[in-house]
Amino acid sequence: MANHKSSKKRIRQTIKRRLHNRYYAKTSRTAVRKLRACTDIAQAQALLQKVTAMLDRLASKGAISKNKASNLKSKLTRHVNKLAA
Repeated sequence: MANHKSSKKRIRQTIKRRLHNRYYAKTSRTAVRKLRACTDIAQAQALLQKVTAMLDRLASKGAISKNKASNLKSKLTRHVNKLAA
């Protein structure tokens, strides 16, 4: 266990941030699954905008990496475009 005051604070901050990031990462995974399961083109396009914004926000805050966000957005956009064709 940590002995220094600053290291105890760092542990508290890490735990708090980890829980915060886990919540938002889980929320985004659920939204991605919902979009992948969607078959209606209008609903999928509306969901794509929301999911894209969510992924960008998570990447900017560091909850997920920017490359992961980019890869997910690319795959989801391809999925929505396939529905349109």
